[in-house]
Amino acid sequence: MEQLNDFMARYLTKLHMPTIHWTDVAEIIILTFVAYHILVWIKNTKAWALLKGIIVIGIFIMIAVFFRMNTILWIVTNIFSIAAMALVVVLQPELRKALEELGRKNFFSSIIAFSATKTEEGRFSDRTINEITKACVEMGKVKTGALIVIEQEQPLSEYERTGIDVDGVVSSQLLINIFEHNTPLHDGAVIVRGNRIVSATCYLPLSDNMALSKELGTRHRAGVGISEVTDSLTVIVSEENGKISVAYGGQLERGMNADRLKERLSDIQNKPVEEKKRKLWKGRSKNEE
Repeated sequence: MEQLNDFMARYLTKLHMPTIHWTDVAEIIILTFVAYHILVWIKNTKAWALLKGIIVIGIFIMIAVFFRMNTILWIVTNIFSIAAMALVVVLQPELRKALEELGRKNFFSSIIAFSATKTEEGRFSDRTINEITKACVEMGKVKTGALIVIEQEQPLSEYERTGIDVDGVVSSQLLINIFEHNTPLHDGAVIVRGNRIVSATCYLPLSDNMALSKELGTRHRAGVGISEVTDSLTVIVSEENGKISVAYGGQLERGMNADRLKERLSDIQNKPVEEKKRKLWKGRSKNEE
């Protein structure tokens, strides 16, 4: 008992809880958030393989430190700065993509309304959704390949300049005529801004995602590629089997029907909440009738 009291008097009385401020909690949350997203980014890029290689090298360095292998430690010390620069060069495409993704995120959209021109129709009208869907279904039936890129917040001007100006109202007839075989505008992508087709025969960046199926052609890889570097949504009609796919955020959804395509287009329509509720209510009323 005396030993216990002596231990408590000597050690436990010196213990005290540190004062925690709200800034400390905020720092922990921010660092956790950043660390999590860095790990997710590393896992989804080739940096994951490099990280495993760096871990192996780190183990050898620890062994060299333990056994005092001075020559190896001298080499590591002198090439460290060069290795750091080489790592940045190797990961340049991934770092650029990560910074672009960070720049596309609108952190203040829920607080401040930046778009003063927002209408009840949203980014584009229901008519545009119906016309794009109708055109894709019709082209799918006859296996006419198509690539339709729909612009959102991030401008597609640099890709628009690679094509031919159209500046026409979106309609199923116009889209079908553009992608018809042996027509001057059928090769390449169409860019849609709002309710208008602004350009055709546009060149898009191809995705280098190794996870994509080998059976996918250039059209699908271009659709995924533009969705990786911009916030656009791309509708793809396969020339081989007539199936409709949608590329968004670097992901490809294949084998869509008309209803699912309309749903995906409605997701980026950006209508006011009140208008969406009104549309949903009208749809339910029609079903009940």
